Amino acid sequence: MAQQHLDPTDPTAGPVPADALARYLRAQATGFLRALRLHRETGAGAAGSEGSAEAARSLRRAARRISASLHTFQPVLDPDWSEAMRPELAWVSGTLALEHAYAARLERLLLALHRLSGAATAFPAQGPAGAGTTRANATAGTAAAPAAVASATAVAAPDATGTVDGASGGAGAAAPATEAARATANRGGGAARAAGGAATVATAVDRGNLTVGAAKAGALLDRQLTLARTRAHSTALQALGSSRFHAIADKVAVLASEVPLSPAASAADLGPLATAARERLADAVAALPLLTAGSPYNAEALVHGLSPDPAPHPQDAPWHQVRLLLRLHRYAREVLHAGTGGEPPVDVRLLAASEALDRHRDASEAAAAAAQAARTPRIAPATAYALGVLHADQRHEVEAARYAFQRSWQKDVVGTL
Repeated sequence: MAQQHLDPTDPTAGPVPADALARYLRAQATGFLRALRLHRETGAGAAGSEGSAEAARSLRRAARRISASLHTFQPVLDPDWSEAMRPELAWVSGTLALEHAYAARLERLLLALHRLSGAATAFPAQGPAGAGTTRANATAGTAAAPAAVASATAVAAPDATGTVDGASGGAGAAAPATEAARATANRGGGAARAAGGAATVATAVDRGNLTVGAAKAGALLDRQLTLARTRAHSTALQALGSSRFHAIADKVAVLASEVPLSPAASAADLGPLATAARERLADAVAALPLLTAGSPYNAEALVHGLSPDPAPHPQDAPWHQVRLLLRLHRYAREVLHAGTGGEPPVDVRLLAASEALDRHRDASEAAAAAAQAARTPRIAPATAYALGVLHADQRHEVEAARYAFQRSWQKDVVGTL
């Protein structure tokens, strides 16, 4: 490990007292209570308003930071209190994150299908209003896509095997559209042959098949993920009204005024504890196959891609762990700078690494959702093919995120973390 020298201009270079942690926890507890009040004032309907989504995001943000601080700086806190609070805060954060995650996953997969199919009629581009909303409201930006998926599927030809998809219509209703589509294809093929482009005709046919499958796959994904999002929304509402959550809110309200420090906290220095969090991150990164990830398009993330096991991808777990440790390190830096009354300086390289790992997590979960949809019984071959292409595309996104993380991390030095 490189020798680290203290920077005389760094306010955290010297000892950092436990008062910095107490100030940070009180600020996060106050933010938690403020977000809870906003959530109750804005309400939470079936779709969730923008204010309610913002309040839920603030609740998750405060709960994550309090829980992470209890983990990193546990030696200077009351052990019984911190051990009891950490799993409860993790429950709050995880429960509120599910709805937001399902909405973002659906948007990601529909946009990927749009990009892969190249059919603007089947998957209209997202409007500017959807781009600026939160992930909890992402389905509002994608509401037009499922309707377009269904309309595109309604005119698609029924499969020869007679299989049924979630968006498939009746055979009788689809027959006239099938004949029209076949006539149109024949006319298009004749025009292409007249132009001397036999290869272009084959490419157009392949693209058309993928578009039909993508429309059905989009309708299937929309139905499954929207149902999952609705259930997550109901679960979150039940959790926020439960006695368990009220007990957590009461403890956070006490934390906003009084932090239960240990007797040894008066003489403690937070610097070594934050350094330990940084070293755990460095050790976890050292265990990653960064040399392999440094080669673009090495297809390492596609290994086990055809495995029938529905369990999470075995290669992703170490990367997810690094993401969590990187988050703990970032929050520890915030605590150290809380003693000076300011925010930590923006570390562009650390921010780039964090964003790459977030993309890695999103793409990994999206690929798992596509694989799960492909296991639906009695889906059409074209649908299964489109979902397979979508799964491979998201696993390539996983590989690209690993490559981006490797490049950003290799530019870093341990002493600047």
